[in-house]
Amino acid sequence: MSRFTILLGGDIHRTPDLLAQVAGTRVIAADSGMRHAALLGLTPELWVGDFDSVSDELRKANSHVRQEVFPRDKDRTDGELAVEAALRLGATAIVAVGAFGGERPDHAHLHLTQAVRLSEKGIEVLLTSGRHEGTPLIAGRRHAFDYPDGTLFSILAFDALSGLTVTGAKWPLDAVEVPFGASLTISNEVLGRLAITLARGRALVLADRFGDRGH
Repeated sequence: MSRFTILLGGDIHRTPDLLAQVAGTRVIAADSGMRHAALLGLTPELWVGDFDSVSDELRKANSHVRQEVFPRDKDRTDGELAVEAALRLGATAIVAVGAFGGERPDHAHLHLTQAVRLSEKGIEVLLTSGRHEGTPLIAGRRHAFDYPDGTLFSILAFDALSGLTVTGAKWPLDAVEVPFGASLTISNEVLGRLAITLARGRALVLADRFGDRGH
């Protein structure tokens, strides 16, 4: 498996779990995501984007990193360009760091939907800020998680869900139908060994790694 870390522009928290997830991966920075490299002790092999959100200081400090510069007027985000570069280099698994928050909620939404699309193509994707983690759910597959009891999680749906089963949770579900836009799958808690199965639909699990500690 060829694992790549994509450094995106959202906020991050430096945690032992995050450091373990990016350890030993190949790294590509997307535009202002380069600012996370020093915090995580990473050296990207490639820096892509239009650099409109990059300070002169950051660019100078990382001038040794190979750059692919794109025009500001383009039809793809810097994050999407970074993912495409990773796939071009043979990525089979992607850790998208800084996928949540930041100044662009529209980009955060794209990261979620892009993760689901990539997973449907067989690419393993983890979205993370260090605090929050997002994992796409593949229809017809059982997904198990090692989150401790009390961890807060939600299942974010991108269309109607069918046959959704959740075990190891405070509020389990048994092969339920969830209409698009319903709040049934928001704000649950891990209680035991969390496992989720989805028969049909597109969705993603969003977990708060600090939710069990009152942060």
